[in-house]
Amino acid sequence: MGQAAFDEIMGFAGGPPPRAELAALGRWLEATPDHELRRRQQSAEAAFRQLGITFAVYGESEASERIIPFDIVPRVFMADEWARLSEGLVQRVEAINAFLDDIYGDQRILKEGVLPADLVLGNPQFRPEIAGIRPPHGVRAHICGIDLVRTGPDDFFVLEDNARTPSGVSYMLENREAMLRLCPELFRNFRVASVDSYPDRLLETMKSVAPHGVGAPTCVVLTPGHYNSAYYEHSFLADSMGIELVEAADLIVDDDVVWMRTIAGRVKVDVIYRRVDDDFLDPLVFRPDSMLGVPGLIAAYAAGNVAILNAPGNGIADDKAIYSYMPEIVRFYSGGEVRLPNVETHRCREADALAYTLDHLDELVVKLVDGSGGYGMLVGPTATRAEIEAFRAALIAEPHRYIAQPTLALSTVPTMAERGLAPRHVDFRPFVLTGAKGVQVVPGGLTRVALREGSLVVNSSQGGGTKDSFVLMDDAPAAQTQSQSQAGQSQSQTGAPRC
Repeated sequence: MGQAAFDEIMGFAGGPPPRAELAALGRWLEATPDHELRRRQQSAEAAFRQLGITFAVYGESEASERIIPFDIVPRVFMADEWARLSEGLVQRVEAINAFLDDIYGDQRILKEGVLPADLVLGNPQFRPEIAGIRPPHGVRAHICGIDLVRTGPDDFFVLEDNARTPSGVSYMLENREAMLRLCPELFRNFRVASVDSYPDRLLETMKSVAPHGVGAPTCVVLTPGHYNSAYYEHSFLADSMGIELVEAADLIVDDDVVWMRTIAGRVKVDVIYRRVDDDFLDPLVFRPDSMLGVPGLIAAYAAGNVAILNAPGNGIADDKAIYSYMPEIVRFYSGGEVRLPNVETHRCREADALAYTLDHLDELVVKLVDGSGGYGMLVGPTATRAEIEAFRAALIAEPHRYIAQPTLALSTVPTMAERGLAPRHVDFRPFVLTGAKGVQVVPGGLTRVALREGSLVVNSSQGGGTKDSFVLMDDAPAAQTQSQSQAGQSQSQTGAPRC
């Protein structure tokens, strides 16, 4: 990579610590022996295992259910940093919603030539079946996870957008509960914004987008079932919101109205938070062999009788080739410049970009435009010659399926390794909710950490772990005033997510 990584606690190697406000965290790390940090970390992971907080590794015959490793050292965002990030996140999510509403409606952005029409209309994630359907209140991307990376004190970049069915929020909540229980002293040293209100915020968002005229909407979470890799999250969120977790067999559509079967009879359903992919959502519209979807659901949606979070067809906004146009998309719909920039991206569908990528494969990160989970990706500086040549052949055969980006020196945060604390690369997924009343950014998120030394791949399926993400309510240590200390103690007593 060449460039030295920025450590969010220690700064650049050889330089002064970047934020004196984090001195208390440095003192805590120095004062707490490695064996005590490791004991607390193991206690958290044991609790996660007991609760069943696991994810599935598809295609593996052994150890198919795993916990995501948890790291005891938190990642910290200062209040002023968070304010700037929030402004950029709101702008981006508003643009994503406007883009989705446009391409399934008037398609102004295509008619005016801002995006190549074939990039959208020929994309497998574009769903012509729902063109012309406008969801209740016009919101399509109700829940977004925007993946960010950091390369310096003030340098944040969007790595990718997740507007389909972003996952990971249960880890955000459980990580915080573990930290409150195991490291309460940190919440006396810092005034940390609470994340435990997320289920209430999500339920409020769901209710706000119910079909017009519905006074007390019935909301449900639709899951593919317990074999899904994120099933724990589905059940956790349904339980936390106090609503039903349902599978396809629990729902029926009659005269374009969705009903839930219960022991007391049928109950009309107004809002569905679906964790089922588009392909399987309605066998009458998408894959006819789907056993996970609800026949007639899209007809009920088109009739305006049910809201679906997130809306069908949102996968087009997750496409990495579309991502490369996000600065133009933001400018087109907002009239302003993007506040959170993209990582420089080469679209391999373009001849010049393909030629550059082929000449610099050993320096670049190459990704499938519809890839996820760290699969279908080449990290040039760490790849073998055979891997590089395999990607070269794939690029030449189907260049439109790939984008390429420079290998960034992602920021690091101290992390428990085999031999004690060591810097490990991190990324960040904040969660943004959009309802009829506007956009809100949850003050926290999921920090993913590459546990292997030197690795830039943070995905859990590729051996990554997670950290709690502290968003400070101000930039002064809580210990400076008695009132701040009391606030921190109060939060440590009440901040656990409700289950």
